[in-house]
Formats: sequence, structure tokens, C-alpha cells
Amino acid sequence: MDFNMKKLASDAGIFFTRAVQFTEEKFGQAEKTELDAHFENLLARADSTKNWTERILRQTEVLLQPNPSARVEEFLYEKLDRKVPSRVTNGELLAQYMAEAASELGPSTPYGKTLIKVSEAEKRLGAAERDFIHTASLSFLTPLRNFLEGDWKTISKERRLLQNRRLDLDACKARLKKAKAAEAKATLWNDEVDKAEQELRVAQTEFDRQAEVTRLLLEGISSTHVNHLRCLHEFVKSQTTYYAQCYRHMLDLQKQLGRFPGTFVGTTEPASPPLSSTSPTTTAATMPVVPTGAVLAPPEEAALCLEEVAPPASGTRKARVLYDYEAADSSELALLADELITVYSLPGMDPDWLIGERGNKKGKVPVTYLELLS
Repeated sequence: MDFNMKKLASDAGIFFTRAVQFTEEKFGQAEKTELDAHFENLLARADSTKNWTERILRQTEVLLQPNPSARVEEFLYEKLDRKVPSRVTNGELLAQYMAEAASELGPSTPYGKTLIKVSEAEKRLGAAERDFIHTASLSFLTPLRNFLEGDWKTISKERRLLQNRRLDLDACKARLKKAKAAEAKATLWNDEVDKAEQELRVAQTEFDRQAEVTRLLLEGISSTHVNHLRCLHEFVKSQTTYYAQCYRHMLDLQKQLGRFPGTFVGTTEPASPPLSSTSPTTTAATMPVVPTGAVLAPPEEAALCLEEVAPPASGTRKARVLYDYEAADSSELALLADELITVYSLPGMDPDWLIGERGNKKGKVPVTYLELLS
């Protein structure tokens, strides 16, 4: 009991001494040991890393889950170390409503058939979104949280210890200074000077040791940046996969709707310059859309004409295929990403299309799927 009381009294005395030293420093009444410039730069970089990691983490959470109530619910489940219940995505909910609407309004009508097709596409989009959220959470959000809740807490703890050691050191310096001043006035040897010098040596040793520990942790922020860089690449990869899946699903949907009788599909502007362009740079289509305008002829006639058409003497070009393309009928040429084909245009042809040749095969190909090479 006496030991505990003495320890509490000692802790209270140390706390009071640190508080006095800190207050006097703020009012300019006490000297303060300054850290070297390199150490200050390490502290500033660590603080900046922590602040930006928090902001990026919060905004990524908003991107993946825009509903604030759902985010709070997920946070509580995480803190309670319980599995977050599966939640229907907005795309899947829209798919459900469209399917129910088609069933009630008539699944055999043009509107009902279209609702069913769009519902199936929205369901696939919802599943892709679910996979993206799961992958991004594991590969990007989790490492950021681990840094804030693990490494950063350790760094903060050691920084607080360093601050306390620094206050103790400066308090010892102040006591030694006062002891020497008192000794000079008394013109005799004062035991307080020896005691103050001994306390200063101990305080200096503890401060130097803690400064080294803190420095090593702060220098470890470089490794944190490397880890976050790798996670950022994983996030971009998962996002790219997600948007590619979304594009592919919607492209398939657009092609299916274009074959429905009575379906209204607007035409799009050509995404690439005419074939006759003399620009020396390559032309890439960044967001391909299946052209839905007028075609040369009905599929049967077009297939016959294409077999008889010879490439023009001039005007052929090489093109690199940007995306896989599945031919909708016998007049079109199926494409595989990254392959090279020869392309050319025919008089009166829809500007969104070209004639493509690969070996002994030929057919129409959409311009937006090609990168025309000089």
C-alpha cells in the first residue's frame, strides 16, 4: 500500500514538473531542446502521410459505399469483429424491379422483352460491382486501415514518450542552472549541483535513446509508401477490371437490343477520324460503342458483296484491335484484342465501319474497336 502511494506521488510529481516546463516554454520563460532539421523533416513527412492516408481512406470508402448509414453499419460490424451481412447492390435491386415490371406488363411485348434483357445486364453489373468492392476493400482499404490503426499508433506512442523525455531533459537543465546560480551566490560547494548534474546525465541518456527509437520508426514511413504504392496499383487493377466488365456487359446489351424489332437505339458520332486522315500519329478509340446506324446492305447481300470486293489500290491501312469483338452476323469480322488486320473503306459506307481483312477472311469491323496505325 505504501509502495503504491509513493509511486502515485512520484508520478504526480513528474507530471507536474513536465506541465510546468511545457507552460514556461509556451510563454518563452524556459529553454527548449530543439530537434535537428532531419528529424523535423521526418516528423513532418509522417504527419503528412497520416493525414493524406486518412483522407484517401475516407473518400475511397465513400466511393465504394456512397450510403453513409451503410458505412456506419459496416464500421460497427468491423469493430465488433463480426462478418458484414451481404447487401444487395443498387444494380441488382434495379434488375429485380425491371424483371418484376416485365412480368407484370407482359414479358412477350417489345417493352417487356427489353426490360428482361436490361434486367439481366443490370444484375451482371451489380455482381461486378460487388466483386470490385470486395477486392478493393481487401487490397487497398485494409492496408490503409492497418497503417492507421497499427504503425501510426506505435509512432504516436513513441513520439509522446520522446516529448516527455525532452521535457524531463529540459527540466533537468533548468534545475542545474538554478543550482549553479545558488552555489555562486553562496560561494560554497552545493550538493544540489552534483545531484542536478547526475539527473541531467540520466535524462540526456534516456532522451537520446528514445530519439533513436522514434527516428527509426519515422524512417520506416518510406517502407509504408512502398507498401501503399503497391496497394494503389492493385486498386487501379481492380477498378480497371470492374469498368471493363461493365463496358463488356453494356456492349453485349446494346448489341442484343439492336436486334430487337421496334427498339430505338440512337446513332453515335464517329470516335475516329476518317481513313483518309494524313495525321502521322496513331488514332485510338478510348470508349468504343457499337455503331447502330445504316449499314451497306442486309446481312445476306452484304456477305455476297464482300466476297467480291477487292481492296482499293490505295487507302489500305494496318490497324491494331483494341478489344475483342464478336461478329453479330456473317457480314462482320470477329476480332481479338491486340491482333493486326488490314482495313479500308468503301464508297458510301457508314463512317463508323470499315472493311477488315485477316488472311482469307474479311468483313465489316467497327472503327471504335481499332487503333489505326500510320
